[in-house]
Amino acid sequence: MSLPTTPSGDAEQEAHAHPQVRAVLRHLGLSLLWANIIPAALFYTSFRIGNVWTALIVALTWCYGVLGWRLATRRRTSGLLWITALGLTVKTTVTLATGDTFLYFAQPAVNDAAVGFMFLVSLTSARPVVARLAGDFFPMTDEVASRPAVQRLCFRLTAFWAGVCMLKSALTVWLLEHLTLSTYVAVKSVLTPTIAGLAVAVTLTVAIRALRSEGLLHRPSAVPATVTPQ
Repeated sequence: MSLPTTPSGDAEQEAHAHPQVRAVLRHLGLSLLWANIIPAALFYTSFRIGNVWTALIVALTWCYGVLGWRLATRRRTSGLLWITALGLTVKTTVTLATGDTFLYFAQPAVNDAAVGFMFLVSLTSARPVVARLAGDFFPMTDEVASRPAVQRLCFRLTAFWAGVCMLKSALTVWLLEHLTLSTYVAVKSVLTPTIAGLAVAVTLTVAIRALRSEGLLHRPSAVPATVTPQ
């Protein structure tokens, strides 16, 4: 026999299933911070203080350290963090094997093109890439994921991010051909977060609008007006 659900329990379940925009943004910000912003900042700082080998080891140590900590504490591991760790692992392995640091900086163009292609290919499946990563940013249930509007949203965002990755790949090749290595690192450290930030802003705008139309984002109840005694 199941126990009756308390009002506070109902409120907690409702808040989890229909979070406020602020909660979604906080969750997204933390995912990007741990998986992208901190590794990039560590790499750039280590590169300026030491060299590219130091930067590679520091950034890779951070990613695997966070993954190990989350697994050890039984926390959900971020899909974004796995992608970052995998990309750094491949680039570091190739760089160490060849001893050519230029390949490390050229590989992002190949990686972005490969990721963009992967996004495009996933559009032919029932669950495109964005649908698989959505749990990093929103409490996705089977019921929510099966909604036609949510499926259309994931399809469109997957196509959008495929274009973003292809653009980053083309820009990386152009920068490498026209800039010195030190200038390239400085420009790339600003340009890449800028492109990613704009893409995230577009993604959030489209996603919040779609989720609100589906009633999946909690709207705070209006505070009743205080009646002044006559």
